Amino acid sequence: MSLSAQPTTLAEIAPLRQLYRREMNCQVMFDSLHVRPGWTKSWQLLINNDPVGYASIAIAGPWKDKPTAFEFFILPEHRLRIFDLFETFLSVSNPIAIETQTNAPLMSAMLHTYAKSIAVEAILFHDKITTTLAPPDVIFRRAAPNEIIKAKDESLDVSAEYLLESRGQIVATGGILYHYNPPYGDIFMAVAESHRRRGLGSFLVQELKRTAYELAHIPAARCNVNNIPSRKTLQKAGFVPCGNILNGVL
Repeated sequence: MSLSAQPTTLAEIAPLRQLYRREMNCQVMFDSLHVRPGWTKSWQLLINNDPVGYASIAIAGPWKDKPTAFEFFILPEHRLRIFDLFETFLSVSNPIAIETQTNAPLMSAMLHTYAKSIAVEAILFHDKITTTLAPPDVIFRRAAPNEIIKAKDESLDVSAEYLLESRGQIVATGGILYHYNPPYGDIFMAVAESHRRRGLGSFLVQELKRTAYELAHIPAARCNVNNIPSRKTLQKAGFVPCGNILNGVL
């Protein structure tokens, strides 16, 4: 039985990537890397010259000087050879690190098998509970063009699409990012320093979740593992942890 790996294109592995996304059944954090020109390289994995999977490394952006394996998929009927196929991929791609989310079972297993100095970067959340937060005198609405620019002194995101208004003042901003795999949308938000610790962040997240569903998207979120206030804000709005982003050195 002959195992091999050959450079491939995004078009060639598109059917396999569709199976990968379906099996993941969650927000795929690095999905958009593939469509950024020059950011990734991929290899088709073969047994006796028949394609059975693929693997990819990131080579630009934060990974410019650290080629990193981030995606790996093998058809279920060929997973008895999964370690051999991964080693075949490593031998031709020469990454120096692995980065993955723990709810990606195949790459997560490879990280814990082959990597060292494993570190946790972020916590991933999915929506599980519908909340009914309703702080008084606070309105959630879409931002008008250039409206948030005047609030940037409060460290609010001037590009956000939505805001919270309290007594005529913009007190928080947020939005939904759609550059992950459809139908998932990643929620982000910021609350003005002068209005923190009042539950406004959780209310904004709750309303962004509702908006995502109205737009036929599934809300998701993440935060740095050490950002306890953000973690509590997301949980108060009904988000539940579903995984972590890990990286390790090969």
